[in-house]
Amino acid sequence: MKKKLQSIGKELKEQIQILAAVTLIFWVVFIIDRSFWNGNLSQFGIMPRRLIGLRGILFAPFLHGNFYHIASNTASFLVLGWMVMLRNTNDFYFVSVFTAIASGLGTWLVGSPYSVHIGASGVIFGYFGYLLSRGYFEKSFVAIAISITIAMSYGSLIWGILPTRSYISWEGHLFGFIGGVLAARILAAKTKIS
Repeated sequence: MKKKLQSIGKELKEQIQILAAVTLIFWVVFIIDRSFWNGNLSQFGIMPRRLIGLRGILFAPFLHGNFYHIASNTASFLVLGWMVMLRNTNDFYFVSVFTAIASGLGTWLVGSPYSVHIGASGVIFGYFGYLLSRGYFEKSFVAIAISITIAMSYGSLIWGILPTRSYISWEGHLFGFIGGVLAARILAAKTKIS
């Protein structure tokens, strides 16, 4: 019993360190951008259908437009990111990378011309899609309970995949969400095989 508690404690500590490290990167990049470049690092965001805009798939999740943008993304990232890694910390890595690529490529393909897309919300919507659909694909009690909890707590996020406001990247949200659903399907299939 003591070993099991130590193992849980060690895993929880690792999860906190991962989330804290990524959050620190968000905020350090934001502060440096605001302090030294006056927000001009946004030029490294996703620029649809421009070859140079592909670099944004890597950089966009770490760039934020203003304090409200980074604060709201930080809160959602911490809660949903932790819920993704509850079962297995490696799920967090897979879902994060998979949804960042899905969100980024989707935005690059269908985003408005001459727009620049930044922020971690594509990945956050990926977490949302993953957690919401995981119960459906895994059909386990715990996964279904988490899906229901996410639907009740974060269900209103679903409206973010619609083009309601011109300054919000609904494309990033939509393709991140789709990427999260696909990640849930892939990981559920891997779980059944092993």
